[in-house]
Amino acid sequence: MSNGDDDETTVDSLTERVAAAADALEAAETEAELDTIEADLEEIEAELEASELPALDEDEASDDDLESQLEDLREQLADKRGPYAEDVTAAIGAATETIENGEWTEQGTGEVDEAVSGFVETLDETLDETLGSAGEDDTTVVLTAASEAVEEAELDPDDDSETLTALLEATDSLSEALEAAQEWSDLTVRETLQAEGYYDVLGHTKDYPPEWAALKEHEKRGNTEMVILAFELLDSEFMEEHCLESLSRMGPVAATNEAIETLLPLAGKRDKNAIEILGKMGATEAVETLIEYVDADKDAALQKVTFRALGEIGDERAVQPLANKLLMENDTVRPRAARALGLIGDTRAIKPLSEALKADEDPNVRAQAAWALRQIGTKRALEAVVDHGADDTFIVQTEIDKARTALDAAVPSA
Repeated sequence: MSNGDDDETTVDSLTERVAAAADALEAAETEAELDTIEADLEEIEAELEASELPALDEDEASDDDLESQLEDLREQLADKRGPYAEDVTAAIGAATETIENGEWTEQGTGEVDEAVSGFVETLDETLDETLGSAGEDDTTVVLTAASEAVEEAELDPDDDSETLTALLEATDSLSEALEAAQEWSDLTVRETLQAEGYYDVLGHTKDYPPEWAALKEHEKRGNTEMVILAFELLDSEFMEEHCLESLSRMGPVAATNEAIETLLPLAGKRDKNAIEILGKMGATEAVETLIEYVDADKDAALQKVTFRALGEIGDERAVQPLANKLLMENDTVRPRAARALGLIGDTRAIKPLSEALKADEDPNVRAQAAWALRQIGTKRALEAVVDHGADDTFIVQTEIDKARTALDAAVPSA
């Protein structure tokens, strides 16, 4: 419905036509009326785009305002259309695809059948049809028949709007029920553990949960791969803690490539439990990561577990970094460094440990240095302890006496 030539197009004329379209849209009751209004909106929009309207004062309507009003009317028109039979059949098709692609448990299969039966019952009542029901026929066959019934009903969006609305509500309920139905993916952890034979070790046990009972049995049998499987799959702080404790108790037995590869990323995030376990495993793969934490002076707990782990791993790469810590002022760090060097047992630590034994004013440092030298156990290491002479501190003197006894046993008197 044109308003004349472009020369006659004004903001006022377009504004009046937009207002008229809005009134018509509010009163529209049929698809044909909506089609007419849509054509009017398209014509107004085309004239607005083609017009060269003069600049307007701020208190006058602008072409931007008209564009916004046209966009709002188009949205209102779209909301007022339908529903259509195609919407219902499309929703039924989506539900059919969901059922075909789903991997349903026994419980889930029952829930799917129940959902489809409920939908078909509503469709039968709404269309006065008698379709098959889930359980008697394949659910997808039943839904295909339902879709065909909707098409054959030739429902009109004007005359049958209530019927179409009821059917769409039924398809929404069907979709929600299918979403809630149980699939095997909902039981991935339990099913994976079952398939991997994790529960095969269970006999008659009162321990609960069964995952924990199986874990303890796998620990006894040295089944590291099963412990790692449980650690990776079971989303439980309780089980995660017990899996790590099992690996810690298993020590070197648990030092498989898979276990080390699982723990290394955790150690890289400063996880103290992982660091401790890697130490007990003797995992040399962790040394480079752990050496980075030797100087973590602001995290005493991390430093403590790192020193211990490096000592238990016993890799010579850690000797110099640990020896450097014998010179720092912290009275807590120095004895731990000395003990770690003793656990490693590398002869290159004899000199820094001897100097700590000779010069350190802290008796605990001297005692740990003497202990570490005894663990190294060579003649030179034992002599370094004995040559210290007497010490006023009992724990240091005890180490000196033990070193002298060991040295006398190693070097018989002439």
